[in-house]
Amino acid sequence: MSETVASQDEDRADAVAPAEDASRAERSSEDQLVREGDIAGDYLERLLDILDFDGDIDLDVEAGRAVVSVDGGKDLEKLVGARGDVLEALQELTRLAVQQATGSRNRLMLDIAGWRSQRRSELTDLGRQAAQEAKDTGHSQRMRFMTPFERKIVHDAVASVGGVRSESEGEEPRRRVVVHPAG
Repeated sequence: MSETVASQDEDRADAVAPAEDASRAERSSEDQLVREGDIAGDYLERLLDILDFDGDIDLDVEAGRAVVSVDGGKDLEKLVGARGDVLEALQELTRLAVQQATGSRNRLMLDIAGWRSQRRSELTDLGRQAAQEAKDTGHSQRMRFMTPFERKIVHDAVASVGGVRSESEGEEPRRRVVVHPAG
């Protein structure tokens, strides 16, 4: 009988261990993302000081990535640029700074002056409109050229509408989303 109890205890321990390992890995991953956000925040703070721009830096973790937002002064719009081109460049530089400090690639997302969150809302609406148009007319809708960030949002918006599908076509930087009626 004692062998049976010991065996059951071992089975329970074996069943709990993977759950504990998963929980530990999740905490470790979250800790790594927080560290990436801290490194990015320090980098951006130094950059803002050099440029003599005012801004509040907010660090967060969303959907398995570090998210850094810079809000505040009106001059920050200069760091967004036309259609977010300066923002994209700053995001890449920030990612490289984090990679240099951690030794590993990252998926850090940078937003300045709320531009990405506003753009996300606009693109979601645009994607849903294109999906509805393709569904209503039965004709594919070709959208203008977009960045990978923009295309991802449009694909997600199209996926939320039934009876249509989307794909990207073309070569960077002239890559676009095409929305097709299903079937």
